[in-house]
Amino acid sequence: MQYQVKTGDPARLATSCLVLGVYAGRRLPAQTKAFDVAATGALRRQLARSELDGASGRTVMLHELPGTAAERVLLVGLGEADRLDAAGWRKVVAGAARGLASAGVADALFAIDPGKLSAAHAARDLVVAIDEATYRFDRLKSKPKTPAPPLARVGLPASDRGIANAMKRGIAQGEAIAAAVRLAKDLGNLPGNVCTPTYLAQEARRVARGVRPLQVEVLEQRDMQRLGMGALLSVARGSRQPPKLIVMRWRGGGARQAPLVLVGKGLTFDAGGISLKPAADMDQMKYDMCGGAAVIATLAACARLALPLNVIGVVPSSENLPDGNANKPGDIVKSLSGQTIEVLNTDAEGRLILCDALTYCERFKPAAVVDVATLTGACIVALGHHASGLMTQDETLATELLAAGEASGDRAWRLPLWDDYQEQLDSNFADMANIGGKSAGAIIGGCFLARYAKAYPWAHLDIAGTAWRTGKDKGGTGRPVPLLVQWLLGRAKLAD
Repeated sequence: MQYQVKTGDPARLATSCLVLGVYAGRRLPAQTKAFDVAATGALRRQLARSELDGASGRTVMLHELPGTAAERVLLVGLGEADRLDAAGWRKVVAGAARGLASAGVADALFAIDPGKLSAAHAARDLVVAIDEATYRFDRLKSKPKTPAPPLARVGLPASDRGIANAMKRGIAQGEAIAAAVRLAKDLGNLPGNVCTPTYLAQEARRVARGVRPLQVEVLEQRDMQRLGMGALLSVARGSRQPPKLIVMRWRGGGARQAPLVLVGKGLTFDAGGISLKPAADMDQMKYDMCGGAAVIATLAACARLALPLNVIGVVPSSENLPDGNANKPGDIVKSLSGQTIEVLNTDAEGRLILCDALTYCERFKPAAVVDVATLTGACIVALGHHASGLMTQDETLATELLAAGEASGDRAWRLPLWDDYQEQLDSNFADMANIGGKSAGAIIGGCFLARYAKAYPWAHLDIAGTAWRTGKDKGGTGRPVPLLVQWLLGRAKLAD
């Protein structure tokens, strides 16, 4: 996809399709009204005969309008004029992208006023929304369907140089975010027999190939044994796939700048171990590595944006399968921190691989650590599929991450992490249990991880409800890549 900022009157710019907006009640915004004047009222007359009433994201294609260099015009509903916010803008752009795709349009010019959004923010979200609307995953089909000619070029009109420069900045950020989201989706959508821990490590190396400030180190099973990562290794015992600890380092900041560390759960398939999951929908447990995929993709975005930060990605990766050598309920394992854990449920394995990774992060002396994990079904019960669960005792991190979620449309909602919950993890036989009963499951998962993240500012994102969709639209979402990149842009003082 190519994006280009163009100057001049949109009605006079040559394009296969000019995209214009219409408010609810068929009210015309200024740009559309100016075009209608140039078209001697033809746009308004055709609109009156159409079914489009301005509902957000709905479209209608108009042909043979006078007074324009465009071959045709796509009208897209903007909704109520005073309610066009960032979420509404993304819905509008997605609707337009689908309308263009269904018509086989290869070249389009978006002349839509984004309301209260800045030019840079609107351009960035436009790029991300178009990529989301046009994403397909069919690489493993023997005969992929031949799509209509894809949308290949998008133009954005700018009224002056300042707006043009802002749009170019937004496009660059949007392209980096869109590419990272697409990578995270692709990794998540691959089946577990393809996307193994070894494959994830290879993908991290591929991302870093030829990018000197981005380096990758992969710790093998013997390395983890020497370190004493007993919790992580206990999960991998039931699998024939060797575990990996993937460490990606982006060195964009000064040598003395403390790094920001992202930790992503990389369970490439989770059958639950001895505490076996029900058969129904178990195929979706290939998505249990979406936290790891998001971290790898976010480091790729750091490189593409050349962020002036030091960022480290840590992805503990394994499978969790039933086997004669697998963890058993009641087993006690020793973590890298020296703390012992009674494994009461082998399906609560994500926290076991993450706790060793969090302890490993202490060596980086980080400015902050954010872990990302499809950790608990309980988070879906609490928040559904709209928001990721955020847990932290650091108010600065909480404020930054929640704001990044709002700005990117990749929202999170804060859950409490009070000490009152910690007693649910009490064990008669070890320092702690890995589960804490039926109540407050998502919070208990966060409380467990908090015991391993006391050496630095830390936050936990539970993405169990947001990392993938089910039903007819089943597939990875790429979340929370937009949130993470927005947070890093904010830390770099590059966010709009």
